[in-house]
Amino acid sequence: MKTSIHPTLSPTREIIQGNWDVIKGKLKQQYGRLTDNDLTYIEGKEQELFGRLEKATGRTRKEIEHFIKNCGC
Repeated sequence: MKTSIHPTLSPTREIIQGNWDVIKGKLKQQYGRLTDNDLTYIEGKEQELFGRLEKATGRTRKEIEHFIKNCGC
């Protein structure tokens, strides 16, 4: 009998998956230069999303995660 192991989601990933439209709006308000392409979220490709956000905002992943966790979503 095979059992599948499901990795637990990081708190930031859970927040993103459940509230992406709200988070996206708040990120656009905070960083007006973000484009729709910068904010394209594809489940399972969070690393790419954070890379785009880091490049576009000049912030670190830690700073972006802090913003997401504290944006009231």
